[in-house]
Amino acid sequence: MPDSDPSRNDPSFEPRNLPVPVPQKREDNGNGNWFVRVFRSVFGLRPSTMRADLSDFLDAMTPAESGFSPEESRMLKSILGLRERRVSDVMVPRADIIAVQQDIQIGDLLMVFEKAGHSRLVIYNDTLDDPVGMVHIRDLIGYMTTRATIDPAKNAKRRKPLPAGLDLKAINLATPLTATKIVREVLFVPPSARVMDLLARMQAKQIHLALVIDEYGGTDGLISIEDIVEQIVGEIADEHDEDERANIVPQPDGSYIADARASLEDVVAFVGQDFVVEEDVAEEVDTLGGYLTSRAGRLPLRGELIPGPGLLEFEVLDADPRRVKRVRIVRLTEKRQKPREARKRGEPDAVLAGVAQSPLNFDSTPSKDPNSQNPSQS
Repeated sequence: MPDSDPSRNDPSFEPRNLPVPVPQKREDNGNGNWFVRVFRSVFGLRPSTMRADLSDFLDAMTPAESGFSPEESRMLKSILGLRERRVSDVMVPRADIIAVQQDIQIGDLLMVFEKAGHSRLVIYNDTLDDPVGMVHIRDLIGYMTTRATIDPAKNAKRRKPLPAGLDLKAINLATPLTATKIVREVLFVPPSARVMDLLARMQAKQIHLALVIDEYGGTDGLISIEDIVEQIVGEIADEHDEDERANIVPQPDGSYIADARASLEDVVAFVGQDFVVEEDVAEEVDTLGGYLTSRAGRLPLRGELIPGPGLLEFEVLDADPRRVKRVRIVRLTEKRQKPREARKRGEPDAVLAGVAQSPLNFDSTPSKDPNSQNPSQS
C-alpha cells in the first residue's frame, strides 16, 4: 500500500519550504581530454565529427597553415584511414609466399633463407593449405650454435683451440627441421579482419606473422606486422631488400611494361582514361593481372594478346601456371583494331583453339622444391 499524504490526516500539518539541491556547473580542473578541447577550441570541431573534420582539415590546409610537416600530415591521414582497412587490402598474396615443408633439412633451409632474404619463413605439412607454423632465422642460428658449442675446458686442452669454441663439424646439416623443435606459432586471420584489430592482437601475442585463411580453410595470403606499419609510415626497406623496379615503365615506342601486380589505379595514372574498368570488375579485382584474368575468363598464357578497352591491347610477357607476371600495354591504331580476339603472337587473328573454350586447371600449391618459391613476404 502506498504511503499516505500527511497533509490529509493531520490538520495541524504546515508545509515547509525546504531547500532544493541545484546541480552546480562542474569546473574543468585541466585533467579532461585535452586533445578534444584543443581541437574544439582551435578548429571548432564537434566530437562526433572530429575524425571526418580532421581529415578534411589535413586535405584543405597547406603545411604552413596546419603546422604539420608534409610527412606528419601524410602519416596522420594514414592513421585515420587505417580503421577502414582490411587484412585483404594489406596481405601478401598466396603466390608470393615463400614457404618450406616441415621435413626440410636445415642445410637446405639455410639456403632458402639466404636466397629469400627474409627473417621468417612459413612452414607447412603437405601443402600451403596445411600450415604448421613459422621458423625464424635467429632460432635456426641459435640451434646450430648450441650444437657446435664445446666445453671451454676441453677446448683449452686442444692442441689448437677452436675459434669461439665452436665445432662446426658437430652440426648435422641433414637434420630435418621437425627435429630441431624451433618451429613457432603463427596467427590465423580471415581476409575481412580489421588491420587495427590484428595489430593489437599481434602486440598482445608477440607474434609478428599471420596467415590469412579463407572461408574454405585454404591459405589466402600472409601479413606481417611490418606490412601494417608500412601502411602508416610508408615503405620500410632494410639492408637486404632489393630495389624493386617500377610497376609500370614507359617504353620509347609509346607502350608500357607493367608488373601484373600493379594496381588498376596506377594503370589509369600511366595509360590514361582510355583504360576503363567496368564497375563490377573493379569490385572483384585490384591488380592488372586480376583484370586480364577476368577479361579473358581464364588464366592468360605467356605471349597471349588480350584486347582491352578502347584501342588498348595487352600482351602477356611472362606468366606461369599460377599467375600473370609481366604485361606489355600497347595503344593500337585504328588499322590494327580489328579483329581483336584473344590470340597468341604470331597466330592468326582467332581465338586460341582449346583455350578460350575451357578454363585451365592449375595447381596453386607451392612447389616442394624450396628454390622454386616466389619471394615477397617480410
